[in-house]
Amino acid sequence: MKHKKFIQLNNYKEYPVDEMLKRSRSFYEDIKRRRTVRDFSDKPVPREIIENCIKAAGTAPSGANLQPWHFVVISDPEIKKKIRIAAEEEEREFYSKRAPKEWLEVLEPLGTDENKPFLEIAPYLIAIFYKSYKVLPDGRQVKQYFAIESTGIATGILITAIHKVGLVSLTHTPSPMNFLNEILDRPKNERPFLLLVVGYPAKDAMVPDIKKKNLEEISSFVE
Repeated sequence: MKHKKFIQLNNYKEYPVDEMLKRSRSFYEDIKRRRTVRDFSDKPVPREIIENCIKAAGTAPSGANLQPWHFVVISDPEIKKKIRIAAEEEEREFYSKRAPKEWLEVLEPLGTDENKPFLEIAPYLIAIFYKSYKVLPDGRQVKQYFAIESTGIATGILITAIHKVGLVSLTHTPSPMNFLNEILDRPKNERPFLLLVVGYPAKDAMVPDIKKKNLEEISSFVE
């Protein structure tokens, strides 16, 4: 078995505890401003900003460093229109037939429905795929372990990076999402994970009046 070469950890930076506390509070205060937005502006965003956010996502840890993700960035109006048509078709089926009554009751206060104009209005859609297996040059298929978990971590970093640069996003998950493979010509070993809508918020953007669970509700400390 071949062993990978190891190198010295030389880019770690340790901070004094007081500085760590300051940084942790500052990060929390900033990230808690992040909101999922459905009202987007069509104001253009420089491509390099999106590229840098994706590069940040690409630093995410992954099982055996397989990095089983692929990000397709869409700005072409015609492709965005095709995605909207396909997504709304699935959403109509979902809201009218497939969605359990309990789930519709949970969604009702948020005002969501099958209409997704933001898919055309926002300057960017990022279709995120995870690779269920890798195809070797000889045609053999090698399973990508922890592909969903790894892609989820990368997506979290991407959402955070988008917030940090001053943009907003929306996680959109029409089910099923196989139409993304067809429209974007992605191979069979890539499966849609999430469709991320990215851009500036509309000037009159509204968001639901919701609260996040407090520390005691989401964590426990065993000491």
